Amino acid sequence: FIGDAIMAGFGIPQSFGDDEDRGLRTALSMIRRLDSWNESRISIGKLPVKIGIGLNSDNVISGNIGSIKRMDYTMIGDGVNLAARLESACKQYKTSILISEFTKNRLKGTYRMREADRVVVKGKTVPVSIYEVLDYHTENSFPKMMEVLGFYQEGIRYYRAMDWDNAINQFRECLKLQARDALSEMYIKRCEFLRENPPQTSSGQWDGVWILDGK
Repeated sequence: FIGDAIMAGFGIPQSFGDDEDRGLRTALSMIRRLDSWNESRISIGKLPVKIGIGLNSDNVISGNIGSIKRMDYTMIGDGVNLAARLESACKQYKTSILISEFTKNRLKGTYRMREADRVVVKGKTVPVSIYEVLDYHTENSFPKMMEVLGFYQEGIRYYRAMDWDNAINQFRECLKLQARDALSEMYIKRCEFLRENPPQTSSGQWDGVWILDGK
């Protein structure tokens, strides 16, 4: 427990071979339980509670770390830091669950997700693809999801080709089907900004990487 946050390790000290799936299933269960609890809060006039969850897979150092006077069982390393960045980024992207490409590539199950962005996190230079997992949604909370994801993927393709107008059109199609799709809204604003302030590249090519400033 770290203040109002929880750090959990899966596959430590022993791997079960499907640790990424265990971690993601736990995250999905957390959001579903929270949604259920929020329904009861809203019914009595209280505001809903929101949380963000970040998942990453990497080699980390774990164990009793500290001194004789104060020792804690914890995990440290770049992999832990990236997970923390993803948890924090949930606020920026208005998502509930973000996972890194490293976790996505090791999942054994099939999940509904989309690439939220390709980012460079604070203190690093190598870009990482991050994904929003959507499996906790119901038909009521995210109607016509697969149609939205189709338009969204096309929007991302145009976005990375610097075709701002066509990208905006695709993201607007997403909003016609799901008016509360925060990622589509974000990309429309980003495309409008980049249309007026084109990214500076030496080769004329752009990789679509975004600098993630938050910790």
